Formats: sequence, C-alpha cells, structure tokens
Amino acid sequence: MTATLPTTARRLTGLKPTGHFHLGNLLGAIRPIVHAQYASESVVFVADLHALTVEHDPHRVRELVLEQATTLLAAGVDPDRSLFYVQSHVPQHAELHYLLECATSYGEAHRMIQFQNRGDGHTRLSLLTYPVLMAADVLLHGTTEVPVGRDQTQHVALIRDLAVRFNGRYGETFVLPQGVNPTTGAKIMDLSEPTTKMGKSNANPAGTVHLLDPPDVIRRKVMRAVTDQRGEVAYRPEEQPGVSNLLEILAALSGDAPQTMAALFGSYAELKAAAADVVIATTGPIQARYADLAADPGYLDEVLDEGARRARERTAGILATAYTNLGLRPTAQVALQ
Repeated sequence: MTATLPTTARRLTGLKPTGHFHLGNLLGAIRPIVHAQYASESVVFVADLHALTVEHDPHRVRELVLEQATTLLAAGVDPDRSLFYVQSHVPQHAELHYLLECATSYGEAHRMIQFQNRGDGHTRLSLLTYPVLMAADVLLHGTTEVPVGRDQTQHVALIRDLAVRFNGRYGETFVLPQGVNPTTGAKIMDLSEPTTKMGKSNANPAGTVHLLDPPDVIRRKVMRAVTDQRGEVAYRPEEQPGVSNLLEILAALSGDAPQTMAALFGSYAELKAAAADVVIATTGPIQARYADLAADPGYLDEVLDEGARRARERTAGILATAYTNLGLRPTAQVALQ
C-alpha cells in the first residue's frame, strides 16, 4: 500500500503561537506564504502542539492561536488557495508523531541543536521529541518544499532521514521533502540589539516591531533603533549592523536592494524616518483587515473548521498507509478515509 503523491509542488509552513507576530515574521515567513499560494499547493497551520514543549500559560496559548490565525488571514493568506488550519484540530499530526517515534533513535533526537541548547533535567520530554512531531507535520501532507531558516536545516535532514528509513524498512510511504531557504530580507534583526534576530520573546520589547503595534508605537521603536557613531548610511552588516538592519527592512518592504537604499539618505535620522513610514504603511492595511476579522469571530471559526476538515481528509490516506506498512491494522474508518 503506497501513499498518493502530490502532482505539483506542495509547500508547508507551521507557525508556533508563542508570541505576537512581528516584522521579521512578516518578511521571513508570512509574505513567502502569501506569494507561494499562487504558485504551488500551500499548507499553512498554527502549530499549537509545538507551543506545549515549554512552560506556557494555557489561556495565553488559546489567545495567541486566535490572534495568529486572524493575522495570517489579514496579511493575505487565502483559505481558498491555502489549506489553513490549527494543528491540534487534525489528530493525524499526533498519531503520525508516535508512529515516527517508533522509527527514530534517542541519539538522533538528542543531537538536535535546540535540545542541546535548552535541555536539562527538568526539560519536558516533548522538547526532545518535537523534531519528530515536525517530521510528522511535513510527511503527513506529502510535502515537497519546507521553508526553513538556516538554523533548522538540521531538522530537515532528520525528516529526510526518517522518511528514507521508513520507506526502506516498511515500504514506500512518504515523499522526501526539500528545505527551501528564505531570500534577502528574511532575517530582520532586533532594533535595540542588531546582532540578535528579531523574535517573539526577546527580552527588550522596544527592539521588536509587532504587526499589530499602533503607528505611534512603531515610529517610536524605529526612531530609537540602535545605530553607531560613524554617521554614514552604508550597508555593512558586519561593521554597521544597526544601520544595515534598517536598510534591510527598507529594502524588503520596497523591493529594492539595501545598497541602493543606502544612497538615498544623508543621515541616520532620515533613514529612520523613512523606515518608520514604510513599516507603518505596510502594517496599516493588515491592522485594518485584522479589526474587520476580529469583529466577526464566527467567520474565523468557519475558516478553521473547514480547513481542519479538509486536512483530515487529505492526510488520512498517508496515515493509513503508515499504519498498514508498520504492520498495524487500521480501523475501517481510517482505511476508508
């Protein structure tokens, strides 16, 4: 018994609800999702199961799931073009996770860099095994392309290793995905610590521009961005990380090159003002659409329910194949889906 393979490129992206979406998320993940949905089959989900690998507030997780789902729609994710849902609404993710654990060694999981950096005697077991859940997320959909940062290429290698091993031992079941690295402008740095990547949980919120920040807050954060004492607007990421970060932001939002943008400004104040203007112009329509969607929560529920239903139908075949090839006997309901 073999899985049905996609006839076109299928790209999958999961976004973890551990904080508010920020500018780096928009440029590095959300915009590529929106662009890809017109050129390939796209799967987009809020990865709430992954948010449980560390200490968390259940109420906050629920709030962030709704906020992120709404923001993704507001930023252009089209549920008619992308398969869009919440991970925990599709139990096949958790089921395949366990089946893949049965084909994964402890050493493979333990070598993952995130566990090496954060694991200790009090670490949740889910932090050790979450790369296997990530593999289940990807393999469940017959994914061919996985957009990942360079810090997650190790995870893609594990996914491919597991797929090859499973197929070799138990029969053809999974498609081998390829990692796809983001292009220029995907890595936006913290405005107050320009050598650190902008993140959802950075210690200093002043350095992170959230997509739902009001315009005056955005302007204040950008105008206070750390630069240097040189006084020269130039794109030199190693020597002038703060200035170069602002140029990266401008370039990513305008579609031009950072080096070209540098020639337009004679001072850091001009650069910051222009960056603030562009960011506010970009986030304004997203915030307006978000407000409209938030005023109609029933619509979001319908979108997520329909997306989960479609995802359950699409992934049932691959899950049934994995059950059968492992030597298990799926129920009649699973086999028929």
